[in-house]
Amino acid sequence: MAEIVTRFPPSPTGHLHLGGARTALFNWLYARHHQGKFVLRLEDTDRERSKEEYVVSILEALKWLGLDWDEGPYFQSQRIGLYKQYAQRLFEEGKAYYCECPKEVLEEKKKKMLENGQKPKYDKTCRNKNLGPGEGRALRIKAPEFGEIVFEDLLRGKIVFPAEEVDDFVILRSDGTPTYQFAVVIDDITMGITHVIRGDDHISNTPKQLIIYEALGVEPPKFAHIPMVLGPDGTKLSKRHGAKSILEYKEAGFLPNALINYLARLGWGFGDQEYFTVEELIEKFDIKDVNLSPARFDPDKLLAVNAYWIKNSDNRFLLENLKPFLSKKYSLDQFSEEYLLEAIETVKTRGKTLVELAEMMDFYLIEEVIYDPNGAKKFLTPQIAPVLEKVCEDLKTLTLEDKVLEDYFRNLAETHGFKLKDIAQAIRIALTGKTVSPGLFEIIRVLGREKTIYRIKKALAYIFENSF
Repeated sequence: MAEIVTRFPPSPTGHLHLGGARTALFNWLYARHHQGKFVLRLEDTDRERSKEEYVVSILEALKWLGLDWDEGPYFQSQRIGLYKQYAQRLFEEGKAYYCECPKEVLEEKKKKMLENGQKPKYDKTCRNKNLGPGEGRALRIKAPEFGEIVFEDLLRGKIVFPAEEVDDFVILRSDGTPTYQFAVVIDDITMGITHVIRGDDHISNTPKQLIIYEALGVEPPKFAHIPMVLGPDGTKLSKRHGAKSILEYKEAGFLPNALINYLARLGWGFGDQEYFTVEELIEKFDIKDVNLSPARFDPDKLLAVNAYWIKNSDNRFLLENLKPFLSKKYSLDQFSEEYLLEAIETVKTRGKTLVELAEMMDFYLIEEVIYDPNGAKKFLTPQIAPVLEKVCEDLKTLTLEDKVLEDYFRNLAETHGFKLKDIAQAIRIALTGKTVSPGLFEIIRVLGREKTIYRIKKALAYIFENSF
């Protein structure tokens, strides 16, 4: 079988969002599954709206997601000469012709057709004028006037368009720039694209592109038109549904593999399996398994998937992804990698995002703990002070193991007539400043003997200062 080549052709007129990222993912997975090639190109012929900042943003988002490309990025703006060569060939072969109809006249004709209940299309005024190139003249392809345009969609089966519904559309504008329909076909031909996986909003573009393939005598690629991603309410996905650009998800503390897992499951599945590593997705992905019903974006489900991968990821992987968040507030060089990895282990089951994890790790990285006022008032009391003094003394020799610590604190509570909860909360406040935290024994073990004793002594000083 010939090598499978897919492509992702974003337009740099905005940032990469969920829908585009899913299209890129499906193309990437299909290529990787078949040991084929994945091509990246930027369709940047819209000079007014295309911006360099969006190019940078799209490339960064794809790299962060791990969607590496084998060829490219190609830029359509650098290929104008190539499009003109193919356009000239079609003109010379009599398969395209120049049109001198002014824009205003075309608009007026379109308006009248709509008023008469007709589908607006070019009336072939210039088809047989035998015009050559000239100022203000656009190049139109000669579309078939009868019959049907048929293609086999990999998801939807046979799709048929009556030929008379497609007019002699423009392939080269009067300023010499190619139209989308023409440029995309020339790109796919010259880049050897074998499979085009794209949103079903492109189905209506396919007959025009097939006409160009036919005119050039080239076998078209296989097409698969995937359903769009909708918002939770079934309408077009937008920011009001909580959908952000891919890099905004990165900044919000999502893991790239979690986002990949979630995007893959938007309309695709493999049995009842919910969570996939990237390697599993490559192994099991088949475009024919994509559901024809539109997928709905569920922000709560995305959070749940992210929480799953945070909980089940290697701590070193989490540390690398956490560093940008932790480095905003702390100099990490002062902490050993082992210390940071142990700290991560205590919080990874509690957070849904890396932002939450970074906040939970706060007390591990600060010099002086800031107490929650209500918690300190309730638990750091003069009555508990003798117990804390005893803990400071005993911790100098106590083995910092969970079972040893648990037995010690139970005996301590019985000896001093306190509830275990009250002692634990007082020490929790002393060590973290918070009333809610990871397990107390875990915290003591990670902070270590010296830092734990130091913080409890600071809490004793706080009690003394606030008891008068």
